[in-house]
Amino acid sequence: MGLTGAVVGEHRLDFASPPDDVSSVHDFLSDVWTAEPAVSVEDRMALELAIIELASNVIEHATAGIPLTCSLTLAVASDGLEARITDDGRPASVDVAGATLPDDMAESGRGLALVQMVVDELRYDRHGDENRWTVRKSTRAA
Repeated sequence: MGLTGAVVGEHRLDFASPPDDVSSVHDFLSDVWTAEPAVSVEDRMALELAIIELASNVIEHATAGIPLTCSLTLAVASDGLEARITDDGRPASVDVAGATLPDDMAESGRGLALVQMVVDELRYDRHGDENRWTVRKSTRAA
């Protein structure tokens, strides 16, 4: 992954939707935070918000009515956190760099802008038949 500090822990979840949903991701993250007590509550909350939002978007938008295979890898390093979600769904047609909050009356469309607010880096790439969403967050000194 793209962290510069020493990686102290790496965790992986493979899931398929259906039958799995964002609850599987919540359970996985709970286990990660138990295994990585040095990560501050503030950093956990920010990264968890980003991961849950991205996983929800992947499950909702990438399936095209067919089963979806996903993988979530989370690396904990001495200087930050990095999560990567990969899936075999439809390519995403998004402009990550241009994501902005919609007007107050919009019912959706806040996800990527919200993710950008809580992490240092958000990236989307398409490699072959695979979508790759990566978020990075520098961690606070303990």
